Amino acid sequence: MPLDIRIKLENINFFYGNQRALKDINLLVYDNQVTAIIGPSGCGKSTLIRIFNRMNELIPNTSVEGKIYLDGKDIYDYSVDVVDLRRRVGMVFQKPNPFPKTIFDNVAYGLKVNGINDKTYIAQKVEKSLKDAALWGEVKDNLHKSALALSGGQQQRLCIARALAVEPEVLLMDEPASALDPTATLKIEELIQELKKKYTIVIVTHNMQQAARISDFTLFLMLGEMIEYDITRKIFTNPTKKITEDYITGRFG
Repeated sequence: MPLDIRIKLENINFFYGNQRALKDINLLVYDNQVTAIIGPSGCGKSTLIRIFNRMNELIPNTSVEGKIYLDGKDIYDYSVDVVDLRRRVGMVFQKPNPFPKTIFDNVAYGLKVNGINDKTYIAQKVEKSLKDAALWGEVKDNLHKSALALSGGQQQRLCIARALAVEPEVLLMDEPASALDPTATLKIEELIQELKKKYTIVIVTHNMQQAARISDFTLFLMLGEMIEYDITRKIFTNPTKKITEDYITGRFG
């Protein structure tokens, strides 16, 4: 059965001042799949993932060339509301970044910012989002305690719940488990497998085994160039290019 295309990148170049950080990226991201972006440090992984919801615009003196389509519409079209785009394309960062508020208020934050005041609806959404983030059972009796009291792994799942509360279509994850211990990492990986039933997920990871375990498609990036992009199984067992094989087998990087 053919996969639906959720995001399409056409000839994307990205610049920090005069320095070109991404070079002619063409990419299809498929719906309800996990796409992993791998590559050595400094190769442009985080820059690329932040292209999908225009987060790079927050950095001064940057520019982008090319087209990015979300559900067939160019996200740089003048009619696109960037706030709405970032609601539709949520983001989870490398380091858990809960607000210094209660667990409940962290998850409810985006709803309130979007003008939702119905307390019953908010409470239902908070519960559902925490359940979807596999955190409800651990925090349901402590919703009004500070989110900062949670463990690192719990804080990261809380940040995922916060992103889910506003009903995104795409979830971007920039090394979401790199600051976590192996047990918390496993929980995040299991959660990603569950979430892809409802969401399209793009994840940056420096961990080869993680990419192999959780992703359906893998993109290998080197010095801002897309070296290879294919089904994950093929990338890890039979890559087309020798440089991909060398990176995956640990010969460099």
